[in-house]
Amino acid sequence: MDSARRGLMLVLSSPSGAGKTTLARRLLEEEPGVEMSISHTTRERRKGEKQGKDYHFVDHETFTRMRDQDEFLEWAVVFDNYYGTTRKPIERALSEGRDVLFDVDWQGTRKLRETAKNDVVAVFILPPSAKALEE
Repeated sequence: MDSARRGLMLVLSSPSGAGKTTLARRLLEEEPGVEMSISHTTRERRKGEKQGKDYHFVDHETFTRMRDQDEFLEWAVVFDNYYGTTRKPIERALSEGRDVLFDVDWQGTRKLRETAKNDVVAVFILPPSAKALEE
């Protein structure tokens, strides 16, 4: 990858069931210059999830300290759990010309657009129809 090129933040959004996860997996498989952003969260780890691969699992105190020290590009509270994207690894990847894929909710998308609008490409995935979404 050309190191003179600055990377992009690729943000995929969609209603649940519209195929966002499938599209994200395919993009990561087929585009070696794209990597997945790994969020920090205070929620409990689910069966099969791995620390540092699926999320960085932290307690509320750690998350709050990181938030107060402005370590997050974006953060949000979802169902009483905190989620956030740390600034340094993303800025490093972008400066090295790597693209970073984000799986964040609408709050995270809005915050990324506010804080890094020149680096963000946001794509909203629509299902082909309401019937297809139901299925």
